[in-house]
Amino acid sequence: MVSKMIKQRFSILVLLLILLTFSLGFLKEEAKNMEVPSLKEAYKDYFPIGAAVNHLNIYTYEDLLKKHFNSLTPENQMKWEVIHPKPYVYDFGPADEIVDFAMKNGMKVRGHTLVWHNQTPGWVYAGTKDEILARLKEHIKEVVGHYKGKVYAWDVVNEALSDNPNEFLRKAPWYDICGEEVIEKAFIWAHEADPDAKLFYNDYNLEDPIKREKAYRLVKKLKDKGVPIHGIGIQGHWTLAWPTPKMLEDSIKRFAELGVEVQVTEFDISIYYDRNENNNFKVPPEDRLERQAQLYKEAFAILRKYKGIVTGVTFWGVADDYTWLYFWPVRGREDYPLLFDKNHNPKKAFWEIVKF
Repeated sequence: MVSKMIKQRFSILVLLLILLTFSLGFLKEEAKNMEVPSLKEAYKDYFPIGAAVNHLNIYTYEDLLKKHFNSLTPENQMKWEVIHPKPYVYDFGPADEIVDFAMKNGMKVRGHTLVWHNQTPGWVYAGTKDEILARLKEHIKEVVGHYKGKVYAWDVVNEALSDNPNEFLRKAPWYDICGEEVIEKAFIWAHEADPDAKLFYNDYNLEDPIKREKAYRLVKKLKDKGVPIHGIGIQGHWTLAWPTPKMLEDSIKRFAELGVEVQVTEFDISIYYDRNENNNFKVPPEDRLERQAQLYKEAFAILRKYKGIVTGVTFWGVADDYTWLYFWPVRGREDYPLLFDKNHNPKKAFWEIVKF
């Protein structure tokens, strides 16, 4: 009888120890989560903090998005081939899911994008210049009109400038057929569809002095003609070697001369020094993560410095388990360009920009 009681008490003690261990682990994890500050709260007096998402990973990243971000950009769901795949056929479903998620959680939405040389079906360019422009006008009316009052800013024209120092606009059907008129019309029609939306010209490598001046020239011409344009989007796809934070600052100051807003619209910093580097790190080297963190720190110090001119920063992704840089430009090469690692934990880069 005594032996049976001892066994019962021992079983109860073991159970209590198990429960205590579980509780301590849970509390430890909760405390750990509570110790991580909110990125959007850290920058609430500066600018919105955004992330590019799709209609599936808004749920994968739901906790991160709700805690750290107050602006979303559909990664592909508003691009022409997805939202308007055939003449007079619109598929708003995937983009609506993102917008609805944002509205439910008090987040802003950036629309991306209305005119781009990629991910635009070939049928769009069929016919004469007037027919193509009419097709664009109808597209903008439908898409911008559909999201009127929900999308606060649009990347109206994306990547129109050539990377060739001797060319102004890139070689692409939009500009080969319609010239600069297509850019002017796109901004005018977007403004007509939603007069309250902020309208941006968006491009990569705008930290480069030559391309910076091309963007300045383009936007100045638009403003001189009275075309409604409110901002310039510096995409911000960086490597560990290029560009420098100083180049970013020079671009912000130059564009500010135009009286427009500046946003970093697609920020990420690769752990590679060259876009085509042959290394493929399965685990990111510590020295490269340190370099990445330092670049983020210096970049955000500049962005805070120009509060009021800089009106938004959006990362092109949320965490390192899903990033477009896994697939480009080196197929199969892994990259780790964002603030959160594959397990959604904050990296050193996160701490460098949240504590200032």
